[in-house]
Amino acid sequence: MNEAKRQENEKKFATWETLADGGRRYSYEVKGRLGSSARYIKEVDRQEVTLRFCQEIYNEHGELIEVHEKFPTDKGHQKVKK
Repeated sequence: MNEAKRQENEKKFATWETLADGGRRYSYEVKGRLGSSARYIKEVDRQEVTLRFCQEIYNEHGELIEVHEKFPTDKGHQKVKK
């Protein structure tokens, strides 16, 4: 495990959970001015190597409306179908 990288991730992200394979899912939330919010999610393996990074956009009712996967491939904003 890369302890320095883990400490850096813990400092940058408000919350995290340990996954079954020993990796982690880090996240933090940013509130918008009109009640919307964005959640940034970073998934890493047990060596703290980034596997996935995305942004989830929620409306003022807390409903997920868009996902923007940025890593490993930037897929742009994808509307969530209801």
